[in-house]
Amino acid sequence: MGGVVIGFSGGVDSSYLYAVAVEVLGERTLGVTAVSETYPERERREAEALARALGGRHRLVVSEELDLPAFTRNPPDRCYHCKRELFGRLREVAREEGLPWVADGTNADDRSDHRPGRRAARELGVRSPLEEAGLTKDDIRELSRRRGLPTWDKPAMACLSSRFPYGTPITRPAVARVGRAEEGLRALGLRVLRVRHHGDVARIEVGPDEFPRVVGDLRDEVVRIVKDAGYAYVAVDLQGYRTGALNETLSPEDREDSL
Repeated sequence: MGGVVIGFSGGVDSSYLYAVAVEVLGERTLGVTAVSETYPERERREAEALARALGGRHRLVVSEELDLPAFTRNPPDRCYHCKRELFGRLREVAREEGLPWVADGTNADDRSDHRPGRRAARELGVRSPLEEAGLTKDDIRELSRRRGLPTWDKPAMACLSSRFPYGTPITRPAVARVGRAEEGLRALGLRVLRVRHHGDVARIEVGPDEFPRVVGDLRDEVVRIVKDAGYAYVAVDLQGYRTGALNETLSPEDREDSL
C-alpha cells in the first residue's frame, strides 16, 4: 500500500492491523484515534499507550457525531453518518501526511452483521485489509496472541451510542449516564459487559461466566452503581451479551445498508 492512515481505536482488530502496518511500513503508518463523548476515556488512554509500546506514529482527532442530527436521531443507518464523518477526517489527515490510503479494522466476520459504516467506507475509498485477507475475529485474536499484543483477549468494544435502541434519541446526558454505569460495573471486575439504555431502565448484558456474580454476590453493588448513574430500574438480560443485540429488531429492509 505504500503508506496508510489507520482508524485506530485500540480494539482487537485495529490494534493488530496497526501493529503489522508499523512493522511493514514504519513511518509511513499513522494511527489515528478519534476523541468523542461516545467513546470512554479509558479506551483513548489504552490506544495511546499501545501506540507508544509499538513505536508507531499516532495522533488524535476530534469526532463530532453528536452534533449531527442524522446521527442523534438514531436511525438504523446511524453508524453510516458517524463513519462518514470520521472517515472524512481521516482522509484529510492522509492528505496532510502525504499517505495514499485510509484503512479500518473491519474483519471477515463483519460481513454477517448490520454494518452501515461499510457503505461510508466504500464511498470514501477506505480499505479493510483484514477483511480483504479473509481474517475472522478468532484469526485476529490468535495472530495477536502470537505477536504478544495485550489486546489479543480484549473484550469486543463499540461506541456508547450502540447502547441505544434505534429511534431513541442519543443525547449527551444519556451517553454520559451509560458511560458512568459501565465504568462502575467494570470497576467490579466485569469484562464482557453492555448497559443498554431503555429510558429509566438499564438492561445489563454480561458474558455467561459472569452472570452468576451479577445476580449473586455482586447484586447489591450492581444495583447501587447503576442507580447512582441515573437509572430508576436495573434489569439483567437472561440471554447475556451478544454482538449487535439491538440489531435483532431490524427488518430485512433496514439491514440493506450493511450489504
